[in-house]
Amino acid sequence: MNDSTQQPKRRSDDISAFQVMAILEQAQALEAQGQDVIHLQVGEPDFATPEPMVEAAVTALRAGQTRYTPALGMPELRQRIADYYQRRFAVSISAKQVILTPGASGALLLLTAARLEQGQTMLLADPGYPCNRHFARVFEAHGQLVAGDPAHDLQLTPAQVAQHWQAHTRVALVATPANPTGTVLSLTQLQQLHQAVSEQGGELWVDEIYQGLNYAAPGSAVTQMPEVETALQLGAHDNLVIINSFSKFFGMTGWRLGWAVVPEAWVERLDTLAQNLFLAPSTPAQHAALAAFSTDTMAILEARRQELQLRRDYLLQALPKLGFTLPVVPDGAFYVYADASALTDDSLSFCQQALQATGVALTPGTDFGQHQAKQHVRFAFTTPLPRLQQAMERLQHWLATR
Repeated sequence: MNDSTQQPKRRSDDISAFQVMAILEQAQALEAQGQDVIHLQVGEPDFATPEPMVEAAVTALRAGQTRYTPALGMPELRQRIADYYQRRFAVSISAKQVILTPGASGALLLLTAARLEQGQTMLLADPGYPCNRHFARVFEAHGQLVAGDPAHDLQLTPAQVAQHWQAHTRVALVATPANPTGTVLSLTQLQQLHQAVSEQGGELWVDEIYQGLNYAAPGSAVTQMPEVETALQLGAHDNLVIINSFSKFFGMTGWRLGWAVVPEAWVERLDTLAQNLFLAPSTPAQHAALAAFSTDTMAILEARRQELQLRRDYLLQALPKLGFTLPVVPDGAFYVYADASALTDDSLSFCQQALQATGVALTPGTDFGQHQAKQHVRFAFTTPLPRLQQAMERLQHWLATR
């Protein structure tokens, strides 16, 4: 008789929960007791969706636009995204290459289903967004973490691609700007990565979901526009993909709408998978996104980018005074990834203690990988500057007396 206690290992066993969710649950419990909590763990902007986009969705809803769209999204929105790349980056792509998905996660789901086979691996920088490797695992593939070096902005490098690529490696996935580090890859760096991956016969996927949330060097005027680039400027390649989203820069996290730009030869297979996996993206979200690239919306988004840069610049000055060191300077996104090794060797415990003692919620580095994760914490500057200042004051008092 088989021992019923011996269960085969399941894919889901390899998919870790976000530890920050336990932090969030504790924070919500404290708030229910009347305690004021400052949320610096949340990976979404604190701004509401811009009003022109909300109005576009409301108008569509009132007009009865509530039915399914094609599986890869509304042709009008796919064209508008293609036009955006032409206008902002002077990149010409076909609207057919643009696939709309339920968030950027939907795009990654489709890509891993279509491009990764059982036993294959995807190279990823450590630290990095953990769900990327989990998507691979769902389809019997695996994420292969490569330790990042602050000298290279904690990003995957061409030398690491050459060193760690194996016979079963299929894809290298990089992010720019990156989560949790906020570091940005230049077009030259992307070109070098693409060349290194191409020499191995692989594919380069570039996560650009924080694109637009780019900042000038610390100390620069917030009105100084930083250079924003896309991997699509490398030209047309049959092994290059970009993934983007309306969530972060455009402030549509809860609407769940993202996109990818893929080689046209892949589209038919991705269409079939989309029909089966999620049928179609949200119709109201797509109508809202039609207004995302308007002059009025872009002006709102630029003002918000400037506000986020002010917050970043404040944290870059405040955190070292508390005993944190900053291995890299975030040039994008809305995070500071801080080395807390002078304060703790257990980032999860540190975040739990900080919450209980100060009411400041942070994310432990252990949510983002394995390399030195227990000595790092992530600060999200997704709360107004006065609240950031209040959070730093609370942490300063706690750290001075603990």
